[in-house]
Amino acid sequence: MSQTQPPPRARAEIDLGALRANVRTLRARVAPHVQVMAVVKADAYGHGAVPCARAALQAGATWLGTATPHEALALRAAGLTEARIMCWLWTPGDPWDQGIEAGLDMSVSGMWALTEVTRAAQAVGRPARIQLKADTGLGRNGCQPADWPELVSEALKAEAQGLVKITGLWSHFACADEPGHPSIAPQLDVFRSMLDFAEKAGVEPEVRHLANSPATLTLPESHFDLVRPGIAMYGVSPDPAVGTSAELGLRPVMSLKASVALVKQVPGGHGVSYGHHYVTPGETTLGLIPLGYADGIPRHASGRGPVLVGDRVRTVAGRVAMDQFVVDLEGDTPEPGTEAVLFGPGDRGEPTAQDWAEAADTIAYEIVTRIGARVPRVHLGE
Repeated sequence: MSQTQPPPRARAEIDLGALRANVRTLRARVAPHVQVMAVVKADAYGHGAVPCARAALQAGATWLGTATPHEALALRAAGLTEARIMCWLWTPGDPWDQGIEAGLDMSVSGMWALTEVTRAAQAVGRPARIQLKADTGLGRNGCQPADWPELVSEALKAEAQGLVKITGLWSHFACADEPGHPSIAPQLDVFRSMLDFAEKAGVEPEVRHLANSPATLTLPESHFDLVRPGIAMYGVSPDPAVGTSAELGLRPVMSLKASVALVKQVPGGHGVSYGHHYVTPGETTLGLIPLGYADGIPRHASGRGPVLVGDRVRTVAGRVAMDQFVVDLEGDTPEPGTEAVLFGPGDRGEPTAQDWAEAADTIAYEIVTRIGARVPRVHLGE
């Protein structure tokens, strides 16, 4: 939720100008005929789905992508009525009828889903837009090659009956964020084979798509008719092996900031936070940062997470607690209310989301996506 007057405790600043620039950069990496789907699932990776969706469309994206139908329907309810919206994570009993009425493109990975969507189309009285997903090797959602002929055949029968319109054929990479991984070429081959089968059977898709963020950046042969950038749109590199954000021409969109809540002097030998995993080596000053794991600060980064306070990067001292953590200020005495920057673009020497990912032994996707709802999003450049 955007706020012009953020509370002093903490805020996540979302630079929509950077997001637009990132979308334009990604748009320039693909051929003119290739469309861009801006993936805004999981509340736009924690950045705020509706403002980010609008900004992405302004910058040249023509599709929006969500995981769940409820995310997609929320975009429609927010007034995004013209953009094509695809959602791909359906479970039995989900609101297929609402998806049809909202004009969503709905992914179908197996016969159960085709059965549910055709029943909904009969009830609603209009055809459903569906995209058939192939499992080309990820082993997650999608239809196995052995089951593909049946799914394609039954989907074509439903199309002939006016119950569905097959708008797309698609799949997803397993290891595109590892350039040269031996699974990449076989997945491309399987996808081409499954496309060939479906098209020879009579499917006439509007779009065929496979490329996520790393494939958009590094695998032009995977671009087909549409690419689906997610994390890259938010200025975060999919993996250091692909390149840093700066090397890829991307700018991180989220900056996480807090106000120092307390500064105090303590003697040497003083335990800090639960378990006393940090003990002050000598007389020093401690700063209290009012963010914790309830806000999405990873507890695994205890003792390692970097924070810029003043002009110096400090380290989390001891354990991250539910609502707060401590940094050793090493004798510095900033005023309470001084800004602490947990991560941002790195322009001022502040840490980045990638730095926190390394501190927590995870990926930068998780760092930005896990920032909790009680941290207000402040959207700049709307």
